[in-house]
Amino acid sequence: MIVVVFNKPDFEYDVHSLLKEFFPQEDVQMYYSCSPDEVEGKNLACTHHEMTDDGVKEFADASQVFKIDYVGDEIAVEWTVNRAGGNNSMTDDIKISVTGADRKETKNRLKLALYSMIEKGTGKSLPWGTLSGIRPTKIAMKCIEDGMSDKETYDYLKETYLASDEKIDLSIGIAKREKALLDKVDYDNGYSLYIGIPFCPSTCAYCSFTSYPLGVWKNRVDDYLDALEKEIDYTAQKFYHKKLNSIYIGGGTPTTLSPAQLDRLIRKIKCSFVLKDCLEFTVEAGRPDSITREKLMALKKNGISRISVNPQTMKQQTLDIIGRHHTVDDTIQSFKLARELGFDNINMDLIMGLPEETLDDVRHTMELVKDMAPDNVTIHSLAVKRAARLTIFKDRYSDMQMVNTQEHMDLCAAYCKQMGLEPYYLYRQKGMAGNMENVGYAAKGKAGVYNILIMEEKQTIVACGAGASTKRVWPVPNPDGTHRIDRCENVKDVGQYIARIDEMIERKQRLFEE
Repeated sequence: MIVVVFNKPDFEYDVHSLLKEFFPQEDVQMYYSCSPDEVEGKNLACTHHEMTDDGVKEFADASQVFKIDYVGDEIAVEWTVNRAGGNNSMTDDIKISVTGADRKETKNRLKLALYSMIEKGTGKSLPWGTLSGIRPTKIAMKCIEDGMSDKETYDYLKETYLASDEKIDLSIGIAKREKALLDKVDYDNGYSLYIGIPFCPSTCAYCSFTSYPLGVWKNRVDDYLDALEKEIDYTAQKFYHKKLNSIYIGGGTPTTLSPAQLDRLIRKIKCSFVLKDCLEFTVEAGRPDSITREKLMALKKNGISRISVNPQTMKQQTLDIIGRHHTVDDTIQSFKLARELGFDNINMDLIMGLPEETLDDVRHTMELVKDMAPDNVTIHSLAVKRAARLTIFKDRYSDMQMVNTQEHMDLCAAYCKQMGLEPYYLYRQKGMAGNMENVGYAAKGKAGVYNILIMEEKQTIVACGAGASTKRVWPVPNPDGTHRIDRCENVKDVGQYIARIDEMIERKQRLFEE
């Protein structure tokens, strides 16, 4: 256990995130040494505990203790490592001047000092440096939009965040490709639409998304579509004067719907919205065990331009471990069927860091993927969330190796390059295996427009369905060039979504009433 003691609430989330990047297996506990009155009524991040006399005794069980004191224009950081046998060893302490610094600069100085201290004490560095946010390419994009050269952007990312050369080059390359595509999008007069289908054939061990086993909800799918159509009607009416730039039907697994239900949903969308400005209409077919000829034909006849067939791995033993009830051959046959029916923009999702997968297993997967030659490949780094079965039943998986390294990511990048695919979008998540990232690769002209829009947060995305989260992006930028973003979320429970659909619509009305 790692203990962090603040003398007042400030930057707790940033400190917690950075420590978890360095020490992913450790439980990081946050304490305050200030009086309860000083934290009362504040929005406290992470899991926090007020400091008490009794609480101090817990520090004896901590492997490390960090003390962070804000005093005037200085921040004092002290790091103690509790060695085996009870011998305390002060590894380092430092004082940081924040004179004249605004809040953003103060945060960056604190993280830089903390990073340098830990790097010096452990000999460990992080590929993304102090960057713990999920959208590192937004920083590179902002630099490019401000007219900075590649060299100036590189220097800024290196000096401000200590990112590695490889990650800086990746960020700049992706940001430039994103910008070329986004220059075609009218942010002020456009928006994108997400439709959530929260059903799956089964729940994968790593998954924490809103999804429910179809077998339990099969008799209520039409009720769900009734509610969804009501939300779609509101959205179409509210945004009739805007240009719809992209549509993404995700989940869950949208192809758990029957062919008739898929046809019903897509026809509803096509009848409700004007699609002349729509650059892309994606359906995440996803699980090979949910894909049939009839379902693909329903998508094809309705003009779906992009689909996903997601194996995650091409190693059968791993598929069995993570609870995916399909075979490697099911993936290959589903992909061939989609090609046979004329789909010319197919994505495949793969995950690095799955249980018991070696580098040779990844190479085997990439060889089979290369033989199929998809138009998009998205390489995910395993990020196990609290709601995932890998976490809830972690004792079952404790003896299994889950490894992801730069070598894994480089191997995937090399295979994608052989297939003529270039990286076009990137994002990160908390708890990622190996402190890596998710990268989307695409053939020329086949980049996922929706993926870029949701990552760069430059356009409003209206989300319909259980567990869907709508983001309103305000067109007028803040002084620092960022945009104000307001959100509203639908309830995750399918039954509650159906019963409370009018309330979900009212939430959107409140979000967009200004």
